[in-house]
Amino acid sequence: QVHVVESGGGLVQAGGSLRLSCAVSGSIFSVSTMGWYRQAPGNKRELVAHVTDFGKRNYASTVRGRFTISRDNAKNTTYLQMNSLKPEDTAVYYCDAYIRTEEMGILSLYWGQGTQVTVSS
Repeated sequence: QVHVVESGGGLVQAGGSLRLSCAVSGSIFSVSTMGWYRQAPGNKRELVAHVTDFGKRNYASTVRGRFTISRDNAKNTTYLQMNSLKPEDTAVYYCDAYIRTEEMGILSLYWGQGTQVTVSS
């Protein structure tokens, strides 16, 4: 089985910082693109940031300049450093990753269960 587990969510004040982690484990062969989506109540799930296996990064315009995505390939883990947080950043943050398992040779998309980020004003 493949497991995608987020951690690091919590409650912070506006202007504060938070660092999210997403660790992939299980019977995996390799991990390709990894990243983050978020969904607030009443809103559509939206892209936050992604990073490819060769280090190319992209960000939603709403977080560009404030958030930084990175990854540790040796640990199959991606991180999202969130600075200058705003109340509108409040959402459940979901990790997504394209993974090639030991059982199957194709890349498949996996999702974590999400971690809550709440930013107070």
